[in-house]
Amino acid sequence: MADEIARLRNVLYVDCELSDKQFQLRYTNRDTGVLHAFPESLIRAEIDPSKMDVKNFEEQIISDIENAAQSTASKIIIIDNLTYLCNSSEKGDQAGLFMMKLMNLKMKYGWSLLIIAHTPKRTMTNPITQNDLAGSKKLYNFFDSVFAIGKSARDERLRYVKQVKVRAGEYQFGGDNVIVYEIEHEGDNVRFAFKEFAREADHLKENTESERQSQLEKAQEMKSEGMTIREIAAALGMSKSSVDRMLKAVPVVPPVPSGTNGTSGTKPKREKEAIDDKTLF
Repeated sequence: MADEIARLRNVLYVDCELSDKQFQLRYTNRDTGVLHAFPESLIRAEIDPSKMDVKNFEEQIISDIENAAQSTASKIIIIDNLTYLCNSSEKGDQAGLFMMKLMNLKMKYGWSLLIIAHTPKRTMTNPITQNDLAGSKKLYNFFDSVFAIGKSARDERLRYVKQVKVRAGEYQFGGDNVIVYEIEHEGDNVRFAFKEFAREADHLKENTESERQSQLEKAQEMKSEGMTIREIAAALGMSKSSVDRMLKAVPVVPPVPSGTNGTSGTKPKREKEAIDDKTLF
């Protein structure tokens, strides 16, 4: 996306994922060794940990992004990824404060921001929702549009793109009409090659009865240990609502009163005496 946009205007790409060598290998022709030619107006920036102030890491990141965008006359900023930049993205207040600072810069300079975030551990049996966004739900409120790239359970090299939030524009690519792509290393470039439109359900993993039972047992065990629904959902890679429904669907079996045979009436006197005798030992 940055490559395409940079053919028309300057783009600042803040890469927190790849080193120089990893980036080079990804965009090199495996047969000829020829490097992909990016437009000069695509400016890629890395973070040098040795020059960062650990105590004021997030504040320095914000300041450095502002300076880099100003010095390169870039009004389109792509940040990859938010999880790295915002150490407190799991905490609502801190994550919201970090995003607020970015939004202030956006409004101050008229920027367009594309912010990439990872999903936490999740099961491939459930559709992607806003609850799968890494970090606090408060982050979701800052975005005008949100789309997700899901991994297909049908094929390792297939990915599907799904619209999750649309504030302005048309909602076209929901769960019934996701865009399916195949990852291709074509020449000197890695790209998504369009395959088809499909239902998200076609690319989800089928949850077997044994897997559902295993999930339930784990959820019940974690609940008995005092974990919250949110914590259980994060541990199992499920949404909070799914965990809540799963636990509520299990009937509560009342304990069998002492001295009964589990059906009706009381135990015969002779058996009762035998039990009493054993308890003496």
